[in-house]
Amino acid sequence: MNIGITCYPTYGGSGTVATELGRNLAKRGHKVHFITTALPYRLSDFVENIYFHEVQVFHYPLFDYTPYSLSLASKMAHVALREDLDLLHVHYAVPHATSAYLAQKIVEKKKKIPVITTLHGTDITLVGIDPSYYEITRFSIEQSDAVTAVSQYLKNQTLYRFAIEKHIEVIPNFLDPDRFKPGKPPCRECFAESDEKILMHISNFRPVKRIQDIVEVFAGVSQQIKAQLMLIGAGPEKERARTLIEEKGLADKVHFIGRQDDVSQLLQLADIYLLLSEHESFGLTALEAMSCEVPVLGTSGSGMDSFLGDGTAGKLYPVGDITSMVEGCLKILTDPQLAKKMGKRGRERVIHDYHQDKIVSRYEKLYEDLIR
Repeated sequence: MNIGITCYPTYGGSGTVATELGRNLAKRGHKVHFITTALPYRLSDFVENIYFHEVQVFHYPLFDYTPYSLSLASKMAHVALREDLDLLHVHYAVPHATSAYLAQKIVEKKKKIPVITTLHGTDITLVGIDPSYYEITRFSIEQSDAVTAVSQYLKNQTLYRFAIEKHIEVIPNFLDPDRFKPGKPPCRECFAESDEKILMHISNFRPVKRIQDIVEVFAGVSQQIKAQLMLIGAGPEKERARTLIEEKGLADKVHFIGRQDDVSQLLQLADIYLLLSEHESFGLTALEAMSCEVPVLGTSGSGMDSFLGDGTAGKLYPVGDITSMVEGCLKILTDPQLAKKMGKRGRERVIHDYHQDKIVSRYEKLYEDLIR
């Protein structure tokens, strides 16, 4: 197949999943064309059968806001015809699904090209429900030839918030367990003494991630046991977190690592992984931690329920329940047998339910069905 993929090329779950999907499809012999404003950050190395088509946005003084969606639609149409694409797969509804719909209309007299839209989270729960985007988001989803969501939670949110009549298939996120695996942590002594525990968090530091709760939980834990906190990533809440850490006198126990293209080895350092978001449509970094046999502490009532809800690979608590989170964290960190059992169970679940080979095959079948 000849597949066009559009995603945001920067850090974030939707771009990560789209890029890894493209890499896996290319390894299976399909030609994959990324149509984006920049090379996705996980495509730093050459991969056979992957092609990059840059969307160049026209800057003109008349435009207060650069019309990215129109430039993208035009590029999609151009690539679809020139490369004879079999389909367009867009990740994140706004504005990618809208641009794909326009591209489909531009080329329809010359070629029929199906559009698949994959919903990832804030395109539905935050951006899409804003009044300025609501109607176009709903229209674009309905006009897609196929729609997928990364979790049952996100599917339910989409149906509820937009009254969508279109069938939505749940195809969860995935990873490569051979890449995210337990191992001897590199340079652990760079971050913690042998008798200290390491708590870890990875994100784009947006408000929804509730970084202040990460700091509060760590503060409670560090009062009881020797511990260090590793914060990986960057974003708008980073400096606020740094200020809070200094106010609590924890600066010598917290490491800001910054953005990292590959966190697989860093995750091996963690004794517990924290993802305490307001809501998570899936929680890919939690799954990556599980694959490295690291217990996870998260929040209930969203996408993490699907793989952590039974409590065997980690613990989920109501959003903002710091006291319970500290107690749960301490229970895991002070019981090596429990932590090991949770880690083993987490990796088993990843391999059984979220292995890349299994999930990519589901996308492949969806493509084949649409083309037929």
